[in-house]
Amino acid sequence: MRHKINKKIQRINYYLKLLETYKADCEERFIKDSMFEGALLHYLYLASDGCISLAEMVLKSKNIGKSQSYYEAIDMLGEYNIIPRDFAYDFAKIASFRNFLAHDYEKIDHLVICKEALNKLSDIKTYLSFIEKTIS
Repeated sequence: MRHKINKKIQRINYYLKLLETYKADCEERFIKDSMFEGALLHYLYLASDGCISLAEMVLKSKNIGKSQSYYEAIDMLGEYNIIPRDFAYDFAKIASFRNFLAHDYEKIDHLVICKEALNKLSDIKTYLSFIEKTIS
């Protein structure tokens, strides 16, 4: 399982690297270039979904059990002190973001994506660092 967790972390880091390159001129490109918009949203979805999958993998590896929802998967990491509880509570919102990207894509506001979502990539990096400490 540790190997699968490490592979998932590598994959999420790959998405983060790609997303970092999308920050420059994001608003302008989002409006004018539908390929840019699609790629940006796709990689945001993959990164957020990967974080949830990673939480579920860690819970399984620790024999904690299965969560009832995506939000709960992250929240349980905090409950079991795998990641800091306060961080887990806030970071669990990534589940709602993932669902929004998957189901409400016609309502997406480019300003929210370019200014808020891309500026929260550091939260994903923090999350990954907590998980890496747990499995080492």
